[in-house]
Amino acid sequence: MLEAIVLLCIGLALLVWSADRLVYGAAALAKNFGVAPLVIGMTILAMGSSAPEMMVSATAALADKTDTAVGNVLGSNIANIALILGITAIIKPLCISSTIIRRELPIMLGVTVIAGAILWDNYLSRHEGIILAVLFAIFLVVMLKISRDSKSDPLVEEQQSEIPTGVSNTKAIIWVFIGLGLLLYSSDMVVESAVTIAKYYGMSDLVIGLTIIAVGTSLPELAASVASVFKGEDDMAVGNIIGSNIFNILAVMGIPGLLNPSALSPLAMSRDFYVMLAISVLLLLMALGKRRLINRIEGGILVICFIAYQAFLFLNIAA
Repeated sequence: MLEAIVLLCIGLALLVWSADRLVYGAAALAKNFGVAPLVIGMTILAMGSSAPEMMVSATAALADKTDTAVGNVLGSNIANIALILGITAIIKPLCISSTIIRRELPIMLGVTVIAGAILWDNYLSRHEGIILAVLFAIFLVVMLKISRDSKSDPLVEEQQSEIPTGVSNTKAIIWVFIGLGLLLYSSDMVVESAVTIAKYYGMSDLVIGLTIIAVGTSLPELAASVASVFKGEDDMAVGNIIGSNIFNILAVMGIPGLLNPSALSPLAMSRDFYVMLAISVLLLLMALGKRRLINRIEGGILVICFIAYQAFLFLNIAA
């Protein structure tokens, strides 16, 4: 058991690091080939923080652990808002000035409702995976159009400042291959060790995805949001979370549907979906209020919600 816990920690650390290196190399390579900074910012950089969830979802689905893959999506989205944005707002109140974020928030809520429609029958089918993939492509096109119409938006400017410069093609390609290779290796390590831990403690596949794996794969969002706040990029901190949650539902949840259509635990819909929906509505109310500010008290409320939810899961650990 101790070996499985150590391997899980190592796997999560490698997962986070390799995702960062993959995004770094891909963004640098795209810039060198003349891809517009706007496109890089809204695609490669925006999707980068969801890379760990994507790889874990694919690995879990292929291992016939679709509940773990779906639990990872639901748990990551809850952790992104309640834990990561909560901690970030406690460090420094978040002022939202980006019009793009104010447009993305309702989209995030709409996508969350779509997730409920997908989970309603407790089955994730291949055609639902295809629907999610198509909606993901449409979302990217829509966001690129919105960004082109808002070139002076703070979020666009902050994203473009994150694109690496002065990186040779050779170095960029090496980082892409290292990042991709370690992502594949570490995601397999995470899923295998998580399954071992789950069996030992009597945890279901769904709960292991909602807890340990979800928090672990959300670490890139935590690092990015805290770093953005210290650089005064509040919109980037919030934008990372909103974008990641949309990507998780449309791209990450679609993967197990495409790879391994399966029946799901009814609790994913009856319990965890409604927690994700409630947290998303709470963020919407906080971010789109008159002040357009998430203050420390609100950040504290979000963190308390996360702790209460995790405590509930562990008190009902076999579910």
